Amino acid sequence: MTQPVPLTEIWRGPRPESVHLGHAVICDAGGGIVEAWGNPSEVILPRSSAKMIQALPLVTSGAADAHGLTPAQLALACASHSGAAIHTERVQGWLAALGLDDDDLRCGAHYPQDREANKALVCSDSAPCQVHNNCSGKHSGFLTLNRHLGGGPEYIDPAHPVQKAVFEAFETVTRETSPFYGIDGCSAPNPACTLHGMARAMAWFAGASDSGTVVERAAVRLWQAMVAHPDLVAGEGRACTDLMRACSEPVALKTGAEAFFIAILPQRGLGVALKVIDGGTRGAECAIASILVRLGVLDSEHPAALKYRNAPVVNWRGIETGMIRPAAAIA
Repeated sequence: MTQPVPLTEIWRGPRPESVHLGHAVICDAGGGIVEAWGNPSEVILPRSSAKMIQALPLVTSGAADAHGLTPAQLALACASHSGAAIHTERVQGWLAALGLDDDDLRCGAHYPQDREANKALVCSDSAPCQVHNNCSGKHSGFLTLNRHLGGGPEYIDPAHPVQKAVFEAFETVTRETSPFYGIDGCSAPNPACTLHGMARAMAWFAGASDSGTVVERAAVRLWQAMVAHPDLVAGEGRACTDLMRACSEPVALKTGAEAFFIAILPQRGLGVALKVIDGGTRGAECAIASILVRLGVLDSEHPAALKYRNAPVVNWRGIETGMIRPAAAIA
């Protein structure tokens, strides 16, 4: 099948009112497809779901160890954080240790998603800084690698040594030659691949050994950092954080803009990648939670699971009017 299939349905009354179509792939550690919905060969931009791949050169180059990076910092390098104090204070400390500051970042500024941090800025009539950007941890990783490589300040340039190292890592773990790249919201290039390629890369992370090659050991350090610090990977009330905490075994999860999602299941040697084609985040969150339930690592009755799948839709008076539920194919 090459067409997108229903992954998530929004019910109102006795029937679906809206349907989110998409593609999803589950791969084993050898890169083979275990199960798929829609078109595994669909070419996609994984957006922020690729951050653990983008962080590989930070570790394999020796930069992470040379600068004494902690698991918390490695988790931030893979994060799309909410801009809460636990995120921004760590990023500021990281930059200070490099002798750098906010102006050295190239991710741009936006208001934090964290409610308290957002309120504090608005009430003080202060503008956000680049550390509030959800990608500031990734960019701190880029700056650390750049310091190690001795590159120039424009580390987001596709021709820069930092991005050349990222592209090489991306093509190695997806086992594909990237056909093109797009510029992400944080201004860094984002390589394209097939959905199968992304699931294959996540399965490679899942199957990597901490006694294996340099790049395998790096992969293990990164997913372990994510699992150890789910609050830094996203933030309170966010799907990545909620679902990582809820899983019955270590699972690394990462969302990406425009309704992308990945999962790394190390104990099962499985990787998951999915894309909801309308870009609807609620559709992707329901779909990834449903696949985790399907794989037996998330209890369908866990409050976090119920928050994203089979979740009630209520109106402004608190009356339940419908439900967000997985489509039959992945239910």
